[in-house]
Amino acid sequence: MMKRALLSLALMAATVWTFAQPKSLHQLQQEFVDLRFGMFVHFGLPTFQEADWTDPQCPPEVFNPEKLDTDQWVRVAKSAGAKFICISVKHHAGFCMWDTATTDYSVMHSPLHRDVLKELVNSLQKEGMQIMFHFSILDTHHGIRSTLPFTQEKTAFIMEQLRELLTGYGPVNTLMFDGWDAPWGRISYSDISFPLLYNYVKSLQPNCLVMDLNGAKYPQEALFYSDIRCYEQGAGQKISADVNRLPAMACYPLQRTWFWKEEFPTAPLKDVEAIVRDNIIPYNQAYCTYILNAAPNRDGLIDDNAAEAMARIGRLWRNTGHLVDVPEAPAPITELNLAVGRACDSSWSDDMMLMDFANDDNFSSAWVSSPQVRTPWWSVTLDKDTPVGCVVVTERKAGGLESFCLEVLQDGVWTSVEAGEDHCGRVHILRFPQRSADAVRLRFLSWKGELAIAEVGVYAR
Repeated sequence: MMKRALLSLALMAATVWTFAQPKSLHQLQQEFVDLRFGMFVHFGLPTFQEADWTDPQCPPEVFNPEKLDTDQWVRVAKSAGAKFICISVKHHAGFCMWDTATTDYSVMHSPLHRDVLKELVNSLQKEGMQIMFHFSILDTHHGIRSTLPFTQEKTAFIMEQLRELLTGYGPVNTLMFDGWDAPWGRISYSDISFPLLYNYVKSLQPNCLVMDLNGAKYPQEALFYSDIRCYEQGAGQKISADVNRLPAMACYPLQRTWFWKEEFPTAPLKDVEAIVRDNIIPYNQAYCTYILNAAPNRDGLIDDNAAEAMARIGRLWRNTGHLVDVPEAPAPITELNLAVGRACDSSWSDDMMLMDFANDDNFSSAWVSSPQVRTPWWSVTLDKDTPVGCVVVTERKAGGLESFCLEVLQDGVWTSVEAGEDHCGRVHILRFPQRSADAVRLRFLSWKGELAIAEVGVYAR
């Protein structure tokens, strides 16, 4: 019953946006990078609390911005040269900023009783600007968290919210997921299926990019679970403008925290001259669009000091649009990693650096081959007849691995697989026509220095 309901939602959504001409992923990535600068808006129940992560039982009655004016938000964003606004439509506590039928925990059940998202979209459309959504998978109010079972009903709840957002508010530039596959959120891509939601978003709006803000654990050389490589600067993630070759996004709050706090009207802000000089200008040159958060206050307006700081950015820097041609990146990895935690084996390891370090879902550990072994190998056992179409080998350091071959086991016979390789620094992406396999084996033929493999990923495609 639940699977039929999810399928009917997907089919219904697919009919809504058939008039939109799908673009290539590379074209969408180029268009995103060409935006260059946007304004982030975190606004909701945490605006009226002293913590960004509010009590999940905080009542909607707390939310009462009596002077709400999304036109003012757009004027502030435009004064800085922003081409879009990214609004947090649902933060970690689950309070919804739009008119949703999925829950009473929304702006429509607050004293405001207005669809904040609809008003913002209308304000942006008047100025020819775009909208982006920030959406948390972690939802403490509705029990979508690691301490409770993950059920089909919870997945259906998320999908229905996505359906509302992506069919009721016009074209959406990007959907930025959060609270997913992160140590602090503790919701894995298998607890709530990443490929299911990724493909569902694309069925609703084929031209909507998907980003996951929690990609810090993945190598910076390839796109893992994101159409755009994400860097949350406030969490210590820093893009390397010298070496980045991927379409990217970096975000940062202008104020101390993402949501408004009582001291904000008079508290120091980030140095906007430094933001322009050290972030916007060099990041734009490195294929990265920058998003700066300006938090509206409890009246629903952006404070004068924050508005002036944004306007100063516009006086220091002009957004002239297209600046650099984005290199065409290998397609993102969007399927579940079938190798994680599976039984594995290898040739002799070096000391304690055993074979399971290569499929522990931790890129900071590594299987290291013993220097005494001349023909090392590593293998992982799968369920019988597992569909496999992609294998990703990530070295601990780039430049060591020169050549290797891929083999699959089926019905007791090992067979070599011819695959195209995308070599992205220390990440080697092998894609090939999908086939059934009982196990996957890598045989390493030549390398420089130490042979150390941080992770081997096995994917359906």
